[in-house]
Amino acid sequence: MDEDFLQNCLFFTTNRLSRAITKMAEEEFAPTGLTPMYGYLIRLVNNTPGISQKELAEKLYIAASTLTRFIDKLEGKQLVERQVSGKTVLVYPTPKGTALLDEIRKASKRLKERYSEVLGDERAVNLSNHLVVTSEELEQ
Repeated sequence: MDEDFLQNCLFFTTNRLSRAITKMAEEEFAPTGLTPMYGYLIRLVNNTPGISQKELAEKLYIAASTLTRFIDKLEGKQLVERQVSGKTVLVYPTPKGTALLDEIRKASKRLKERYSEVLGDERAVNLSNHLVVTSEELEQ
């Protein structure tokens, strides 16, 4: 069939995987009232209070402008706050953001349990490791 090329196309198959895992993640993070990306951002800020916006963007593999929009939204919800130190913008959790940390960790754990149940623990870990290495190679 002419559509067979889709099964051998990394672009198509990774987008398919992304849609499937995003759906799972959104379902598991729904109780937090946050999207998965916002949840992981708050988790990083809680783990490293005073982390720079630049470092956050690098850790989350997103553009600085995208991160700025995310932080604007989280500041509006009073979950994080920014402080300027010279030319560097630092991000800190608020008490409200810190209070959400346990629920965010639970959502992350539920997500991992959910995909590990389908894939098996070893396969899930191996897939993650392969994707990290492959992403690094393609980013070169």
